[in-house]
Amino acid sequence: MNRSNSRSGGANLPALRHHNASLVLDLLRVAGEQGISRLELAERTGLTPQAVSKITVRLRSEGLAAEAGRLASTGGKPRTVLRLVPDAGYAVGLHLDRDELTAVLADLAGTTVATRVLPLDLGAPAAEVLAQAARAVRTVLADAPRAPGTAARRVFGVGAALPGPLDHRGGVLHRVTGFPQWDGYPLRDALAAHTGLPVVVDKDTNAAALGLALREPAEADFAYLHLGTGLGAGLVLGGALHRGARTGAGEFGHQTLQLDGPPCGCGGRGCVEVLCLTAAARGDIAEAARVLGAGAANLVGLLDIDRVVLGGRVVAAHEDAYVSGVRAVVEERARREGAPTAVPVTVAGGGDRPVAEGAAQLVLAPLFGRAGEAGDLGGAGKRAAAERAEQS
Repeated sequence: MNRSNSRSGGANLPALRHHNASLVLDLLRVAGEQGISRLELAERTGLTPQAVSKITVRLRSEGLAAEAGRLASTGGKPRTVLRLVPDAGYAVGLHLDRDELTAVLADLAGTTVATRVLPLDLGAPAAEVLAQAARAVRTVLADAPRAPGTAARRVFGVGAALPGPLDHRGGVLHRVTGFPQWDGYPLRDALAAHTGLPVVVDKDTNAAALGLALREPAEADFAYLHLGTGLGAGLVLGGALHRGARTGAGEFGHQTLQLDGPPCGCGGRGCVEVLCLTAAARGDIAEAARVLGAGAANLVGLLDIDRVVLGGRVVAAHEDAYVSGVRAVVEERARREGAPTAVPVTVAGGGDRPVAEGAAQLVLAPLFGRAGEAGDLGGAGKRAAAERAEQS
């Protein structure tokens, strides 16, 4: 996402040191390997050149930024170009699905450097699930390449994404569909105790949507629809992740399409989720896509979003069929309503992996000034953030 379009400029006040450093770090992230000069950093943040110089000196001393060469002289002194150092820090992303655990280790640039996929029984006792999650964290940390003799990696925390509903602020689960025993469980604090790292918890769809939003070139309104062991939506409105006042937005799978339809695990009847997954289970992919398309068309009509993105392992098994099927329903609705064009329908790719990658971004995003779009790291995470603020 282009920060110059979606965020205000910097402020030359000592109390905003961390905010200003985040502005600079994010521009370094977006610039990539080619880097960016201090002069351009000042122009794009609104900070003075002196403030940018102080921030970049601190970032370099922390190992977060480095020189990337020099620009050709235009009559004055050649300008130094700076870049983000991707391996200066990492975050672990966990996707705890009903039957599978995916763990990734992502560097500061968002590149995945290690991945593990393991079977998981979310219905097992909490102690077993937590122990397995903690082992997965240790495994991806050990799997990542590291040059001989280098110091221990700086790990900013663990992002855990799983089916909702849940309270991302408190890191507490609610009645996960099919697994009511998790209702009220303090997953964030329990997982932090098992791993010794700050932890943030969010819904699987929110995590994936955040990861996708960070790749967008500008502000965008889109819905990420994840069809795997369940069905949910991640909503990005005005370029920011939308959770709702009670963090319950995106329970897309449990909108009713048939009042007298088959019972759903949520306790209702005729939900999009049960209709879609039942059709997919019997091999009727065209019907599953049509049902998903009906729900997507309702969402487009309700929110007037710019794009629908499909993801999840069920979609990954038949990507073309789901994209074309959903697109056909969305386009038919647009024609009926006289819309000049229908919103595009695309696929995220990678099956369930975007969820785990997005979970890592729940931790990394606040470092780049995106705290409002991530979850709450809790006490340990806040202390770590405060320490970074003092150093920035």
